[in-house]
Amino acid sequence: MMMATVRAFAPGRVNLIGDHTDYTGGVAMPMAIEWGTTVEVERGGDWVELSSSEQAEPAVVALDVVDPRAVDPPWARYVAGVVAVLRPAVGVVGTVRTTLPVGAGLSSSASLEVAVALALGFVGTPHTLALACQRAEHLASGVPSGVMDQLASVLGVDGHTLLMDFSSHEVEPVPMPAGVDVIVVHSGQARALAGSAYAERRAQCEAAAAVIGPLREADVDDVARLEDPLLRRRARHVVTENRRVLDFAAALRAGDLVEAGGLMVASHASLAADFEVSTPALDATVAELSAVAGVYGARLTGAGFGGCAVALADADSPVRGWRLHPSPGARVVLGEHPAPDVGVDGQ
Repeated sequence: MMMATVRAFAPGRVNLIGDHTDYTGGVAMPMAIEWGTTVEVERGGDWVELSSSEQAEPAVVALDVVDPRAVDPPWARYVAGVVAVLRPAVGVVGTVRTTLPVGAGLSSSASLEVAVALALGFVGTPHTLALACQRAEHLASGVPSGVMDQLASVLGVDGHTLLMDFSSHEVEPVPMPAGVDVIVVHSGQARALAGSAYAERRAQCEAAAAVIGPLREADVDDVARLEDPLLRRRARHVVTENRRVLDFAAALRAGDLVEAGGLMVASHASLAADFEVSTPALDATVAELSAVAGVYGARLTGAGFGGCAVALADADSPVRGWRLHPSPGARVVLGEHPAPDVGVDGQ
């Protein structure tokens, strides 16, 4: 009896505006991109075994894995996180292929998690899938990241950016205006959240919220009441960034690319000065992009600490970089779900 082959694809994402707002219940505006991760498996056995042409060692994960962070090689920890959350009854053997650069801030880990979950036979709503993969990321990395990356990978819409509300997890597709390109340029500095101050920034936001209330509901007058200048800067970024995201969405709907670009520039300045997650390499990349004819605005994308910058530019602008397009979300592209009894552990 031949085993059915299942192939699942999950895209990466680029965030146009709204960073370090997701874990505070704010808003952001990412888009799924055409690059992503493909996982192809056959069901059977007591292990999840995945090999990758991008990695020297395979991921071999027991179905009863307890501590994903103890699994080696490091990339296998994300596979282990998904296995720990889904608890599939039967293992799989297969391969992983990706067109996403690792450490670029384009959500290669979320893309892997979502593709693995679908290949294992996840059953549930798109939002439940995203939340399950967020939990898998926490187990794998120990970083208390938000759910933006997973939601973007799961809910991508062709030709649209995604206005996300992280208080309600509502996602509103917003059409990308014609004649404009999203261009991503790597700063040359790899990003690694597990070794960054990401968790520290989140703790600082929580400390600010403990004084003035939820940052999603706060305004600049509330922020001014914070006596600690460090917490004041962190909160000011989040509060003003939420406003910029909503204004950016309105600018795209109106086709006002000049306004949208200016908001991106202001976002980068806030991330650099108030949130201190930019780097000299990212600042230089943003400055170079902003100086090119036809570029409306540029900013770092993702959590910072390295990775990429993103620019909004005319389609005929001479900017060098990856021209990426808003794309559909994750899907099973071959075969049926191999394990209809797979759900979310503990849900």
